[in-house]
Amino acid sequence: MAPMRDCRIGETIMNLKTVECEVERLLAVIGGKWKVLILRELFNGPRRHNQLCRALPGIRQKVLTAQLRELELDGAISRKVFESKRPHVEYSLTPFGKRLRGLILQMHDLARQNCELLKRRPPAGRFR
Repeated sequence: MAPMRDCRIGETIMNLKTVECEVERLLAVIGGKWKVLILRELFNGPRRHNQLCRALPGIRQKVLTAQLRELELDGAISRKVFESKRPHVEYSLTPFGKRLRGLILQMHDLARQNCELLKRRPPAGRFR
């Protein structure tokens, strides 16, 4: 088990777990409400910020930007700036991001096959 360290926020002391396990590090890359969905969109090829925003109803631009930055820092996606009359940015998968596709699809298949055991809402459809 990873050691804990204290973090003082106002008068409250919170214990923060330091990540040591490589599986935890990987889960941190894809964890969260939007990251897997962002990656799913990029599995189909490079996308602009606005295209991702339209493909993910309910996500706020600020949240999308933050999630894209985290994915970029973690090495899963790359950001390319196009300098033209109308400059724009395009996001695409890195080789590491492309390798995540197989893992995420396996997780999706496992979840669909074990939906009853997971005691969650019914499957929403195919991920691919």
